[in-house]
Amino acid sequence: MTKPQELQGLIGQEIGVSRWFEVSQTRIDAFADCTEDRQFIHVDPEAAKTTPFGGTIAHGFLTLSLASAMSYDAVAPLDGLTMGINYGFDKLRFLAPVPAGSRVRGRFRLISAEDKGGGRWLLKHELTVEIEGADKPALIAEWLGMQIVGG
Repeated sequence: MTKPQELQGLIGQEIGVSRWFEVSQTRIDAFADCTEDRQFIHVDPEAAKTTPFGGTIAHGFLTLSLASAMSYDAVAPLDGLTMGINYGFDKLRFLAPVPAGSRVRGRFRLISAEDKGGGRWLLKHELTVEIEGADKPALIAEWLGMQIVGG
């Protein structure tokens, strides 16, 4: 747990790294079914072999959707947390494709912490999703989250 009064001292620092998450073809197919995005580069291994990717790749939004689980792993909640709310993104870029069968993890750096009053803290983290063994990350985002502490 992080105390709200400690936040300013953490700005600019890496505050956590998540475990690795496998992005299997089964996970990609399930995401395609859920979102109705069945573009062949995601769900047809034979057709995807003929693309520059050489096989199927994860949806960018699938990779992004793992951010919540990554955050639970890597970002300590504020002391006295009663609720956390996804507040959105200021910036988001998909930089490299995630091949089926790859593993990804999230690296978090605190950019800012703003006391909004009433026990509400608006936190901005830089999230970098790394692909195991790759030179470029899958994505980089500035992610906003509201943490509410107290009664």
